This record gives sequence, C-alpha cells and structure tokens, in this order.
Amino acid sequence: MPHDVSLISTIAAGFGLALIFGFIAARLKVPPLVGYLLAGIVIGPATPGFVADVGLASQLAEIGVMLLMLGVGLHFSVADLMAVRRIAIPGAVLQIAVATAMGLGVGYAWGFGLGGGLVFGLCLSVASTVVLLRALEARGVLESMNGRIAVGWLVVEDLVMVLVLVLVPPLAPLLGGQAAAGPAAPEGQSLWMTLGITLAKVAAFIALMLVVGRRVFPKLLWWVARTGSRELFTLCVVAAAVGVAFASAKLFDVSFALGAFFAGMMMRESEFSHRAADESLPLRDAFSVLFFVSVGMLFNPQVLLDEPLRVLVVVAIIMVGKTLAAVALVLAFRYPMNSALTVGASLAQIGEFSFILAGLGMALGLMPQEGHSLILAGALISIALNAVLFRAIEPVQNWLRERSPLARRLEMRDDPLAELPTSVHPAFLSGQVVLVGYGRVGRRIAQQLDAHRVRYVVAEQNRERVEELRARNVPAVSGDATDPGVLIQAHIAQAGMLVIATPDAFGARQMIETARTLNPGIEVVMRAQSDDEAALIAQEGLGTVFIGEHALAATMGHHVLSRMQPPGAHPSAH
Repeated sequence: MPHDVSLISTIAAGFGLALIFGFIAARLKVPPLVGYLLAGIVIGPATPGFVADVGLASQLAEIGVMLLMLGVGLHFSVADLMAVRRIAIPGAVLQIAVATAMGLGVGYAWGFGLGGGLVFGLCLSVASTVVLLRALEARGVLESMNGRIAVGWLVVEDLVMVLVLVLVPPLAPLLGGQAAAGPAAPEGQSLWMTLGITLAKVAAFIALMLVVGRRVFPKLLWWVARTGSRELFTLCVVAAAVGVAFASAKLFDVSFALGAFFAGMMMRESEFSHRAADESLPLRDAFSVLFFVSVGMLFNPQVLLDEPLRVLVVVAIIMVGKTLAAVALVLAFRYPMNSALTVGASLAQIGEFSFILAGLGMALGLMPQEGHSLILAGALISIALNAVLFRAIEPVQNWLRERSPLARRLEMRDDPLAELPTSVHPAFLSGQVVLVGYGRVGRRIAQQLDAHRVRYVVAEQNRERVEELRARNVPAVSGDATDPGVLIQAHIAQAGMLVIATPDAFGARQMIETARTLNPGIEVVMRAQSDDEAALIAQEGLGTVFIGEHALAATMGHHVLSRMQPPGAHPSAH
C-alpha cells in the first residue's frame, strides 16, 4: 500500500463530511450546499485537525465545473444562445461595469490602490457557474426563458473574464503591480496586439466548435451508442467534455468551463443528448459537491471577526448592488418582473472566476491578502444565501405588486409586444390554439399547424422571437404565460386548446389554472421531462402529456391536429 494517499484522503474526507453536514443542513431546512461549504472549512487549513490537500481539491472541483457546464450545454442549443444575445450581451457587460465600479470605489477607499480596487471590483462582478446552475436546476427553470437568459448572461460574463485574465498581467505594471512571472510577451507587442490575439483565439475556438464540432460530436455519440455498451457511452461523454475543456484551455486560452459548455452544446445536436445528460448526471452531482467543499477549504473564518463591516459591505455589493443592477437592466429591456427577479437572484453570488482572478491579482502584487480574504468571505456567504434569495422571488414579487405603484406601472406599462396587434382578424381569435413557448418544440408544432392551416396564437417570453413572429404576420404576445394577463391577451377564453411547449411543470400548473378558470372546457396538451413527472401530471388530470426529445414535437403536433378541426373555408391564419 502506498503511504501517500492524499487524493483518496481528500475525496474520502470531503464526501464523508459533506454527507454529514449536508444531511444536517437539510434537516434544518437549509440548502445542503451550506453543509458542503462547512465541510470544506472543517478540513481546510484555517481550522485545527485534519487538513486535506487544497491543490487536489481545487483540481477535482475544476472537473466538477467542466461536467456541470457539459450538462448545461446539453440543454442549451446554439439557437437558445443566439435567441438571448440582445439582452445577455449588453446586460452582462453593463452589469459587470456597475459591479466593478462599486468594488473599485470601496477597494480604493480601503487602500487597495487603483489596480487592487479594479481587480477587487472585477472579482465581485462575475457569478459562479456552479451555483447558478444548481439553483436553476433545483427550481426546474433551467430550460425556461428566464433560465436561458441567466445562462446566456453567464456565458458572456465568462467570455469577458477570459479577456480580463489575459489582459491583467501585461497591464499590471501600469496599475501599480509587478510584471507577470514566466515567459515575457514578445518584444514590441502592444496591449492592443495582445487583445487582438486573445479575441482571435476565442473566435477561432467558437468557429471550430460551431463548424467542426457540430458535425463530429453527434456522429461520435451515434457510433459509440451503436456498440450497445453503456459504460462506453458514458465514457465518451465524459472524455469529450474533459478533453475539449483541456484542449480549449491549452490551445485557445479559453476557460475549462467555457470549453466544456461548447462541447455540450455540440452534443445537443445529437438524438442521444438526453441520454448523455442522464448518464453523466451522477458524476456531475458528485464533483459539484467537491466544488463547494473546495470553496470552504479556502476560507479563513478569522476574517469575519477581524473585518465584519468590510465583509458586510462586500456581501451587500454582491447580493444587493449586483441584483438591483441586473433587475434594472432586464426591466429596461421590457422583460417581465419575474424574469428580472430571477436573473437578479441568479447573479447574486460569486465563484470560481473570482477565485482565479483574486489569486492572479495577489501574484501580480495588485491586491493585498485582505482583499483575497474578503472575496472568499463574500463568496461563501453569498453562495450560502443564494438559495434563500431564489425562494424569496415570488413573495417579493407579490409584495411589490401590492405595495409599490411603480412596480404595478412597470407591469402594466404600454408595451406593444404585450398585446396582440389590432390588425389580427377576430375570426382567428376564436377556437384557436394558444401555443405557449416558441423554442425547439414549439417551433416544430407551429410548422405543423401552419401546414394544416390551423389557427394559433403564440405566447413567448423572448421578445426577439415575438418580433420575428409578428414580422411574418403570426399573432404573438410577449410575456410570461404564468401571468394571467398574458393568456388573456392570447384570448384563452375563446381558445379551443392550450398547448404548453415549455418544460416548466410548475409554471404549467399555473397556466392551466388560469386557462380553466376562464375557459373550463379547454383541452390542454403539455410536455414532461420524465416518466415520473408524466405519471404525476396524468394523476392530477392536468391534461394530455408527452415525453421525449426529437420525436416530442411531432407527436404533440399530430395529437393537436387530430383534435382541432382545420378552418377549411377560412383563409390561412398567417
């Protein structure tokens, strides 16, 4: 038996204590991840007793980030990413600027200097991939429009941080730090040239994945699936994620997380994408636990006693300043309040990129040890409280509606996309299909309805898609269909059928309740994520339910066509 078993001892201690503290947290009605963080503190160097290998734990956590981003990519297509680009790109950039300015201000006031304050602010501006995804998955909204906006926003943040990590070393001497150790940049290479090279590398990676990966990965999954070996299929999925993540970091200077995310998005094009997501789930869950443990290991609780007010300011910037900035930006793009609050809560924490950037800032002499400790304290507290913030979304929304005239005005403001155009003929608003969601599934159902001249109205949260539909003279309203006002605008009271093409089962229940209140005899067709969910829906008598991936749209569409009478004598609705 080898004597040096630090890897085994780190995994054993991490998993064992995470199980114990996670169980205690769950019994106390606290998110289990708080227990995972406490487990990390117990086996970290800041507390007495056994000390696990921090370096090994960080590498294991990095694998967890890769696998988790793979899972996101498997549920997030290129079309989904492009669909939210108009809000995700400007929103993420502006939110980073606002949070960085707040962090820079307090960092400079605390004597960190210009460079230290800038790094400090950037560390507070970027959210944790792992925390965001766990929160969205726990609420079942990862594939909803709110989830897509939040994930797209985070992808843009990751791209910005990739550029920041490349630009900080050459800028360090100008900001009061020291030159980076290691190979120097070629003589005469300017900052703009460095930026250009970085952008070219990122663009080359994305182009390679979209052009080559989009063709290679689906074929690879198909070839391996033909062998009939389950372990080979799982190995293929994991090897692809880790391999692409590592290669992207080495060859293109792209983060591990972003590389694995694009690998998952390319696998999404395969008919085996759902199987890939299901079979990689246990590994993703296990390694994401190690991520939280590793965060706890880096934390020194002494900072809470030494600098309580500064810790409070940092947490306020992360959880209040960033949240309010994100909420304001989403509302400015005329998205519903629920979308604004969901995105705001999603970004109210910091994580892996913050740790990497803080470590780089210390190595370059830009940020003092105190700044690093404050960032870790802010991360630990914001991660622990993030689940609580998510649970507060609905009560806060209801409270704002009841007590804030401004909130009511924001929800009732004159939005041309929130109402059907007056040009829509009344004949097309009686006995029609109300189609909720115009994503991959909804779009295919709509194509079948068009082909058979069946009238329908689309309710969709993505404003860009609503604009696209209206440009083609398709009746569509923008908004969250869980809001009764959106279904009323879609004329649900006169509709013949409600077709819910979104995967949010909780939201579907609210839509069905509204629809049957206004139209008791309406028929409902919806989708489910699993056999268990489908059985529960059938037991509750909510409607006809379908399960699947690629065949889902076709089967739902055929059912709708079989139940709806084509207009025949009427002209095409669109």
